[in-house]
Amino acid sequence: MRDAVSRPKKNEVRENGMDQDTWWELIEKARAVAGDRADDRDRPDDPLVRILTDRLGELDGPQILDFDVRLTRVTDSAYRRPLWNAAYLIEGGCGDDGFMDFRAGLVLLGREVFTRAVADPDALAAVPTVTRMSRGEGGWIGCEALHYAPRTAYHRVMGETTSFDTAMEDAVRSMRRPEAPLGAGWDVEDDDETRLRLPRLAALFL
Repeated sequence: MRDAVSRPKKNEVRENGMDQDTWWELIEKARAVAGDRADDRDRPDDPLVRILTDRLGELDGPQILDFDVRLTRVTDSAYRRPLWNAAYLIEGGCGDDGFMDFRAGLVLLGREVFTRAVADPDALAAVPTVTRMSRGEGGWIGCEALHYAPRTAYHRVMGETTSFDTAMEDAVRSMRRPEAPLGAGWDVEDDDETRLRLPRLAALFL
Protein backbone atom coordinates (compact mmCIF):
# COMPACT_ATOMS: atom_id res chain seq x y z
CA MET A 1 0.00 0.00 0.00
CA ARG A 2 1.39 3.41 -0.97
CA ASP A 3 2.17 5.77 1.85
CA ALA A 4 -0.47 8.52 2.02
CA VAL A 5 2.20 11.22 2.07
CA SER A 6 3.56 10.11 -1.30
CA ARG A 7 0.25 10.25 -3.11
CA PRO A 8 -0.17 13.15 -5.51
CA LYS A 9 -2.75 15.63 -4.32
CA LYS A 10 -5.68 15.81 -6.69
CA ASN A 11 -6.20 19.50 -5.93
CA GLU A 12 -2.58 20.49 -6.46
CA VAL A 13 -1.56 23.03 -9.12
CA ARG A 14 1.90 21.94 -10.18
CA GLU A 15 4.75 24.39 -9.76
CA ASN A 16 5.77 24.52 -13.43
CA GLY A 17 2.22 24.25 -14.73
CA MET A 18 1.37 23.87 -18.40
CA ASP A 19 3.59 25.68 -20.89
CA GLN A 20 2.03 27.98 -23.45
CA ASP A 21 2.78 25.79 -26.45
CA THR A 22 1.06 22.77 -24.91
CA TRP A 23 -1.85 24.92 -23.81
CA TRP A 24 -2.39 26.47 -27.22
CA GLU A 25 -2.03 23.07 -28.85
CA LEU A 26 -5.12 21.92 -26.95
CA ILE A 27 -7.03 24.93 -28.27
CA GLU A 28 -5.84 24.43 -31.84
CA LYS A 29 -6.64 20.71 -31.87
CA ALA A 30 -10.16 21.43 -30.67
CA ARG A 31 -10.50 24.06 -33.40
CA ALA A 32 -9.33 21.55 -36.00
CA VAL A 33 -12.04 19.11 -34.95
CA ALA A 34 -14.67 21.87 -35.10
CA GLY A 35 -13.55 22.67 -38.65
CA ASP A 36 -15.47 25.44 -40.37
CA ARG A 37 -17.50 25.99 -37.21
CA ALA A 38 -14.48 26.93 -35.11
CA ASP A 39 -14.75 30.71 -35.45
CA ASP A 40 -18.34 31.61 -34.52
CA ARG A 41 -19.82 31.49 -31.02
CA ASP A 42 -23.24 32.73 -32.15
CA ARG A 43 -24.77 29.39 -33.11
CA PRO A 44 -26.85 27.65 -30.43
CA ASP A 45 -25.22 24.32 -31.30
CA ASP A 46 -21.67 25.73 -31.29
CA PRO A 47 -19.47 22.63 -30.87
CA LEU A 48 -16.10 24.12 -29.94
CA VAL A 49 -16.38 24.39 -26.16
CA ARG A 50 -17.85 20.88 -26.01
CA ILE A 51 -14.97 19.55 -28.10
CA LEU A 52 -12.41 21.31 -25.92
CA THR A 53 -14.10 20.04 -22.76
CA ASP A 54 -13.86 16.50 -24.12
CA ARG A 55 -10.14 17.06 -24.80
CA LEU A 56 -9.61 18.32 -21.27
CA GLY A 57 -11.45 15.27 -19.99
CA GLU A 58 -8.62 13.14 -21.40
CA LEU A 59 -6.15 14.82 -19.00
CA ASP A 60 -5.63 14.10 -15.32
CA GLY A 61 -6.90 16.39 -12.58
CA PRO A 62 -3.70 18.42 -12.06
CA GLN A 63 -3.33 18.93 -15.82
CA ILE A 64 -6.86 20.32 -16.01
CA LEU A 65 -6.03 22.69 -13.18
CA ASP A 66 -2.87 23.70 -15.03
CA PHE A 67 -4.98 24.45 -18.10
CA ASP A 68 -7.32 26.71 -16.13
CA VAL A 69 -4.42 28.55 -14.49
CA ARG A 70 -2.92 29.18 -17.93
CA LEU A 71 -6.33 30.30 -19.21
CA THR A 72 -6.42 32.93 -16.48
CA ARG A 73 -2.93 34.12 -17.37
CA VAL A 74 -3.62 34.25 -21.09
CA THR A 75 -6.88 36.18 -20.74
CA ASP A 76 -5.20 38.52 -18.23
CA SER A 77 -2.60 39.31 -20.90
CA ALA A 78 -5.43 40.67 -23.05
CA TYR A 79 -6.79 42.93 -20.30
CA ARG A 80 -5.96 46.08 -22.24
CA ARG A 81 -7.89 49.28 -22.84
CA PRO A 82 -7.40 49.45 -26.63
CA LEU A 83 -8.68 45.89 -27.00
CA TRP A 84 -11.62 46.66 -24.71
CA ASN A 85 -12.54 49.62 -26.91
CA ALA A 86 -12.30 47.37 -29.97
CA ALA A 87 -14.64 44.88 -28.28
CA TYR A 88 -17.05 47.71 -27.46
CA LEU A 89 -17.09 48.76 -31.09
CA ILE A 90 -17.51 45.23 -32.43
CA GLU A 91 -20.21 44.14 -29.99
CA GLY A 92 -22.05 47.45 -29.77
CA GLY A 93 -21.19 47.80 -26.09
CA CYS A 94 -18.99 45.84 -23.70
CA GLY A 95 -18.98 45.94 -19.89
CA ASP A 96 -16.69 44.16 -17.43
CA ASP A 97 -18.32 40.75 -17.81
CA GLY A 98 -18.69 41.20 -21.54
CA PHE A 99 -14.98 41.93 -21.91
CA MET A 100 -14.13 38.85 -19.86
CA ASP A 101 -16.21 36.76 -22.24
CA PHE A 102 -14.78 38.57 -25.27
CA ARG A 103 -11.24 37.66 -24.21
CA ALA A 104 -12.30 34.05 -23.70
CA GLY A 105 -13.85 33.99 -27.15
CA LEU A 106 -10.72 35.56 -28.57
CA VAL A 107 -8.76 32.60 -27.18
CA LEU A 108 -11.04 30.27 -29.13
CA LEU A 109 -10.17 32.07 -32.36
CA GLY A 110 -6.70 30.57 -31.99
CA ARG A 111 -3.23 31.65 -31.04
CA GLU A 112 -2.43 33.67 -34.15
CA VAL A 113 -5.60 35.77 -34.04
CA PHE A 114 -5.34 36.22 -30.26
CA THR A 115 -1.71 37.31 -30.33
CA ARG A 116 -2.25 39.71 -33.20
CA ALA A 117 -5.35 41.24 -31.61
CA VAL A 118 -3.61 41.87 -28.29
CA ALA A 119 -0.75 43.63 -30.09
CA ASP A 120 -3.02 45.45 -32.57
CA PRO A 121 -6.76 45.36 -31.81
CA ASP A 122 -7.52 46.96 -35.17
CA ALA A 123 -6.32 43.71 -36.79
CA LEU A 124 -9.64 42.17 -35.72
CA ALA A 125 -11.16 43.89 -38.76
CA ALA A 126 -9.67 41.08 -40.86
CA VAL A 127 -11.39 38.32 -38.86
CA PRO A 128 -14.30 36.89 -40.93
CA THR A 129 -16.63 36.71 -37.92
CA VAL A 130 -16.05 40.40 -37.23
CA THR A 131 -16.76 41.24 -40.86
CA ARG A 132 -20.05 39.34 -40.69
CA MET A 133 -21.00 41.13 -37.50
CA SER A 134 -20.37 44.49 -39.14
CA ARG A 135 -22.77 43.55 -41.93
CA GLY A 136 -25.48 42.39 -39.55
CA GLU A 137 -25.09 38.83 -40.78
CA GLY A 138 -24.80 37.23 -37.34
CA GLY A 139 -21.67 36.02 -35.66
CA TRP A 140 -20.25 36.53 -32.18
CA ILE A 141 -16.88 36.35 -30.42
CA GLY A 142 -17.61 36.42 -26.68
CA CYS A 143 -17.80 33.03 -24.98
CA GLU A 144 -18.85 32.72 -21.35
CA ALA A 145 -18.92 28.92 -21.61
CA LEU A 146 -15.13 28.64 -21.91
CA HIS A 147 -14.73 29.79 -18.30
CA TYR A 148 -16.60 26.68 -17.11
CA ALA A 149 -15.03 24.08 -19.41
CA PRO A 150 -12.08 23.14 -17.15
CA ARG A 151 -14.32 22.71 -14.11
CA THR A 152 -16.74 20.55 -16.10
CA ALA A 153 -13.88 18.38 -17.37
CA TYR A 154 -12.42 18.11 -13.86
CA HIS A 155 -15.74 16.85 -12.53
CA ARG A 156 -15.82 14.16 -15.22
CA VAL A 157 -12.33 12.99 -14.32
CA MET A 158 -12.32 13.39 -10.54
CA GLY A 159 -16.00 13.02 -9.70
CA GLU A 160 -16.09 16.25 -7.69
CA THR A 161 -15.17 19.93 -7.98
CA THR A 162 -14.46 20.98 -4.39
CA SER A 163 -10.73 20.33 -4.78
CA PHE A 164 -10.77 22.16 -8.13
CA ASP A 165 -12.37 25.24 -6.59
CA THR A 166 -9.94 25.25 -3.67
CA ALA A 167 -6.87 24.84 -5.88
CA MET A 168 -7.98 27.55 -8.30
CA GLU A 169 -8.73 29.98 -5.49
CA ASP A 170 -5.24 29.40 -4.09
CA ALA A 171 -3.61 29.68 -7.52
CA VAL A 172 -5.40 32.89 -8.48
CA ARG A 173 -4.66 34.41 -5.08
CA SER A 174 -0.94 33.85 -5.63
CA MET A 175 -0.91 35.42 -9.12
CA ARG A 176 0.10 38.96 -9.92
CA ARG A 177 -2.96 40.09 -11.86
CA PRO A 178 -3.61 43.49 -13.45
CA GLU A 179 -5.77 45.65 -11.21
CA ALA A 180 -6.82 47.80 -14.16
CA PRO A 181 -6.62 47.39 -17.93
CA LEU A 182 -3.23 48.18 -19.42
CA GLY A 183 -2.56 50.70 -22.15
CA ALA A 184 -3.91 54.11 -23.02
CA GLY A 185 -7.64 54.38 -23.43
CA TRP A 186 -9.96 56.94 -24.99
CA ASP A 187 -13.64 57.74 -25.00
CA VAL A 188 -15.01 55.03 -27.26
CA GLU A 189 -18.08 57.19 -27.89
CA ASP A 190 -15.80 59.74 -29.56
CA ASP A 191 -16.11 58.57 -33.16
CA ASP A 192 -13.33 60.81 -34.45
CA GLU A 193 -10.85 59.47 -31.89
CA THR A 194 -11.96 55.91 -32.56
CA ARG A 195 -11.41 56.39 -36.28
CA LEU A 196 -7.92 57.59 -35.45
CA ARG A 197 -7.12 54.69 -33.10
CA LEU A 198 -8.99 51.85 -34.83
CA PRO A 199 -9.31 52.93 -38.47
CA ARG A 200 -10.13 49.52 -39.96
CA LEU A 201 -12.70 48.61 -37.35
CA ALA A 202 -14.18 52.10 -37.51
CA ALA A 203 -14.62 51.70 -41.26
CA LEU A 204 -16.69 48.59 -40.58
CA PHE A 205 -18.77 49.74 -37.62
CA LEU A 206 -19.05 53.55 -37.69
